[in-house]
Amino acid sequence: MGTGLMIRVVVVDDQTLVRQGITSLLEVAEIEVVGEADDGRAALGVISSTGPDVVLLDLRMPGYDGIWTLEQLREQDMAVPVLVLTTFDDDALVLDALRAGARGYLLKDVTLDQLTHAVRTLADGGTLIAPSITDRLLRAIRSGPSPTGPDASPTQDLTDRELEVLRLMAAGFGNRRISEALFLAEGTVKNHVSSILLKLGARDRTNAVLRALHDGVLR
Repeated sequence: MGTGLMIRVVVVDDQTLVRQGITSLLEVAEIEVVGEADDGRAALGVISSTGPDVVLLDLRMPGYDGIWTLEQLREQDMAVPVLVLTTFDDDALVLDALRAGARGYLLKDVTLDQLTHAVRTLADGGTLIAPSITDRLLRAIRSGPSPTGPDASPTQDLTDRELEVLRLMAAGFGNRRISEALFLAEGTVKNHVSSILLKLGARDRTNAVLRALHDGVLR
């Protein structure tokens, strides 16, 4: 996102009134809604034609739901940050959404400030998951086997600088804001992020942060 440019979003929800309400609220916050869709199949067309900075996606929709949409976006290499905005906070559903590529997860009871903060965070390259969901998510992860074995802890291989970058990633900072906070070139930050993902065996930033939380590196 360039500084000063209005963020462009697509809203995907099967309820017309919800879409209209979210659109009106975002416009107050000077975030432009460039398209709407009522299911996943329609969403793919709207996203392809409008090229938004962020997609707000409901999960439970008749027909082509949110998980299907996330999987299709990944398969078609449509690299747009997706913020799940739903009434459902089921642990399995949260994990499914994150595994499918969601970069953020919020419940619909959030305030306008929380929603706009999340949209701006994702547009800036960061991730954001509601704290109440994160707590339960970590318990769910800890209750299952470690993906790399019971004694493995790949976070031990991270350098001090990579840990600094990881902590800022967990705070929702994108690459540009991390570079400003640590006085590094943005290209250097991107290299650190790539190294972190490789060492943790993580597909994306969200999974890297969750793994670090699971290993106790981030508190």
